[in-house]
Amino acid sequence: MNDRVNDDYLQLSSDIAQLRIPPHSIESESSVLGGLMMDNGAWDRVGDMLADTDFYRAEHKIVFAAISTLINASKPADVVTVFAELQKSGKADDVGGLGYLNTLAQFVPVAGNVRRYAEVVRERAILRKLISAADEIATTAFNTQGKGVDAVLDAAMAKVMQISPDGHGDDWESMSDGVVQMLDRITDQAAGEAPPDFTPTGLVDLDKRLDGGMRAGELYVIGARPGMGKSALALSIGVHVGLHEGLNVGMFSMEMPKAQVMNRAMSMLSHIHLSRIKRGERLKDYDWPALTSAVEKLRQVNFHVSDKSGLNINQLRTRARALRRRHGKLGCLIVDYLGLMDGTDPKMPRVYQLEEVTKGLKSLAKELQCPILLLAQVNRKVEERPDQMPILADLRDSGSIEQDADVVIFVHRPYKAKPDLADEWKYYAKVQVAKSRDGEPGFVDLMYVGENTQFLNWPEETPIPTSQVRVARASKGGDL
Repeated sequence: MNDRVNDDYLQLSSDIAQLRIPPHSIESESSVLGGLMMDNGAWDRVGDMLADTDFYRAEHKIVFAAISTLINASKPADVVTVFAELQKSGKADDVGGLGYLNTLAQFVPVAGNVRRYAEVVRERAILRKLISAADEIATTAFNTQGKGVDAVLDAAMAKVMQISPDGHGDDWESMSDGVVQMLDRITDQAAGEAPPDFTPTGLVDLDKRLDGGMRAGELYVIGARPGMGKSALALSIGVHVGLHEGLNVGMFSMEMPKAQVMNRAMSMLSHIHLSRIKRGERLKDYDWPALTSAVEKLRQVNFHVSDKSGLNINQLRTRARALRRRHGKLGCLIVDYLGLMDGTDPKMPRVYQLEEVTKGLKSLAKELQCPILLLAQVNRKVEERPDQMPILADLRDSGSIEQDADVVIFVHRPYKAKPDLADEWKYYAKVQVAKSRDGEPGFVDLMYVGENTQFLNWPEETPIPTSQVRVARASKGGDL
């Protein structure tokens, strides 16, 4: 009888001990580390959710930190390079040496599931932190050390809030600190000692309307009817940012293949008619020096193009993060165009899909700290009006475009809309800043050179077209 009681007691003690083992998943931790060493691109799927402190095993904390250091430095992270990094910090023996790293690299059940493995690691880490916080709260509740109930409750709530995925860090800033920093920046700007907080578009009048240019963290929507030049405007800005500002530029070209984007860029810089660029046999002897010069310039431009179609916001975000990680801070990101993007759930109504995209792009602009140019089509109804310059209500399918955008820019070319206009209208383009969250809306006169699909500043010596058609429209209250 006593033996049976002892056996039951031992079993109960074992069960209790098992229950007190902190939640963890060695398999998921090993899968994450192995997946990262086998495919560094997986970092873009897990790097935003994991820290080395989320791992349970001490060895795994060290290995993840080494992988993170290498990938964030744009260096390959495989078994050999991670081992070398650990040797450099004197921690190679702490993780079991090259043999254990090789074992981890082979421990990848399904490489495509690495984000789910990371989610499991994160979930277990949160549970461990919750257990630790609960123990501290219980200890404080048993021994308040003279603190009032309100103080004990407040401390308990603070501990729990710090565990929340949204509770890390303190991004609150007091007005007293903020205005002092702003005053210092304004003082430096006035003295010409501060770097600009904007990126010029290269179009002088548009930059004036935007108070200098595009700003980091803001979403710029360029809207127009097909063929009006919204892609050309975005590409003109992007090439300027890469060539003259020396900044990295990314373009999601879901409508045009990469080769077409390259052709347009070469035509812009060489001033050779696009049709001759596309058909090499049409090039003249005098074209070649300009063409080779343009190619040499473009080789120095940090301009990167992806022509993958039908991306949803999660896929686009992953690719944008990878571009940022590999090439550094972005001067701007171009998305061409909204209508070709999908929602994460294709079964949802289109209006909800677009709302998800615009909100996601606005969030991405803040995360990457770069301006995002989002191209969008406007409704066909604009063609039925005497004045065909679009208005905010013409943005197709979703009011979230207007709501989420910091700046909305419309492009209209009267000659395209009405080819029987006089030749003086051929190169004229009217651009409207229809919404500016921190500025004044207004109109800008630009030149559009269709032969090179390029937007330029309107020449100062050339008068703005003033034909009777334009005068008649202006007399009715329109701008064109």
